[in-house]
Amino acid sequence: MTPPRARTWGRRGHTPVIRVRGRSRRRTSVAAPCCYKPGEPARLIYRPRSHRLLKGARKSFSWKDYRDLLVRAHIQLGDPIVVVWDNLNTHLAAGLKRYEAEHDWLTTVRLPPYAPDLNPVETFWSLVRRAMADTAFDTPDDLDRVLRRELRKIQLRPRLIDGYLTSTGLAINPLAPPREPQ
Repeated sequence: MTPPRARTWGRRGHTPVIRVRGRSRRRTSVAAPCCYKPGEPARLIYRPRSHRLLKGARKSFSWKDYRDLLVRAHIQLGDPIVVVWDNLNTHLAAGLKRYEAEHDWLTTVRLPPYAPDLNPVETFWSLVRRAMADTAFDTPDDLDRVLRRELRKIQLRPRLIDGYLTSTGLAINPLAPPREPQ
């Protein structure tokens, strides 16, 4: 609920002040894969989740939440999926690795450590953060509403999602059919 710090403009000698009422007992997490398929528009699938900040309660996505997101992406996209994971500890969880091994429609590739410039989702998150900078939300529901609106704006612009991949310098090359021996 506390707004991110960002620079803004104000009259000389008058510092702009945004009043924030207090902290919330809720935290919002979002997972959003950028989905690319040769010959089709890029897609963004996102899943926001609210967490209560109670003692002993989880404050972020679990490996099961990521598993559910992968299942949802598989249902929406239909084809086998290649997932490029960064080195988030939840992506490396034993349960998620077991799930990946049990399903032949799911192929995973790991990015090298400390390589955010190879992850198209990092560019996406910087755009979302910038759109919400200098905003103080009255309630957690206001935060959720604005977050969903910003995500939906990006979701409706597949060329923007293509730009995230282009910014990494990576390209999607469809698998070539196997060659017959000569």
